[in-house]
Amino acid sequence: MLEFPANVPFVKHLGFTLHRLEHGESELHYTPLPEHLNSHGVTHGGASMTLLDVALSVAARSDMPEHGIVTIEMKTMFMAPAKGPLVAKARRMHRTRSIAFVEGGIYDESGTLCTTATGTFRYILRSKLLGTDTPIATD
Repeated sequence: MLEFPANVPFVKHLGFTLHRLEHGESELHYTPLPEHLNSHGVTHGGASMTLLDVALSVAARSDMPEHGIVTIEMKTMFMAPAKGPLVAKARRMHRTRSIAFVEGGIYDESGTLCTTATGTFRYILRSKLLGTDTPIATD
């Protein structure tokens, strides 16, 4: 297990763990708790979207630790119920100096693709924004 590039209390609260972070790719693991489920007993869509938002943003900045990142837009498609332990995988498709384009998916324990997303993210140089290297709340 790896350390996330930024301390985000909400990510810790949900229990996401980082297992890959390199070359524009990321892999996160997540076991939803009962309070993270919807009325059908499967992972709530908001929890899935958060998992993908984090996976995509981590992939986007995997080789740019001096930058924070903010989500500009994200499109999510729910294709199958997300149950049990989940794995999110993401890869950066393209980047410019200030923008990254990323795609990813959530897979269940059997390897079924449950949810996909594409997103656009903006890099923010922490030291220019805050005058320090302290992580910003949008990380």
